Amino acid sequence: MKRSVTMLVACAALLLAAGCGSSNKTPEGSPGAGGTGAGGAASGVPGATTPTEGAGAGAEVFGEPSEKAAAPRPSGAVAEIAYRDVAINPARTKVKVGTAIIWTNHDAVEHNVTSVSGPAHIDSKNIEEGQSFQFKVTKPGTIRYECTIHPTTMKGTIQVVG
Repeated sequence: MKRSVTMLVACAALLLAAGCGSSNKTPEGSPGAGGTGAGGAASGVPGATTPTEGAGAGAEVFGEPSEKAAAPRPSGAVAEIAYRDVAINPARTKVKVGTAIIWTNHDAVEHNVTSVSGPAHIDSKNIEEGQSFQFKVTKPGTIRYECTIHPTTMKGTIQVVG
């Protein structure tokens, strides 16, 4: 009887070690397969700012919330803001005129970006988990914004300098 149990345990261990027929392949289109996920830092540092040249007469919206696939990255300076744990990170951002700002929702609940005051009007649609919203600042000043779904915990400020 002891020998049967020992053989059974040894066979089970071999099956587990063999992976029971599972594959180590990464699904096509996933980040491990060379795809890009929304919110990847172009500068290598989330929320980092990079100066750019030029000034505009208004605000340019790059697009509404992206689909699950990554939205096209704007050229030039990019600042990234994460919506995570029903909070904004970083809540205060300083950028130069011409910078594209990308908000990415990492939460399972929807969020949005709505300006409260400042030189630019921002009003995104609701952003689902994994989606991003892009906006290019073109006038100096301080933009105060919030997620109108969670206004008590999600308030942010963008200082735009010339």
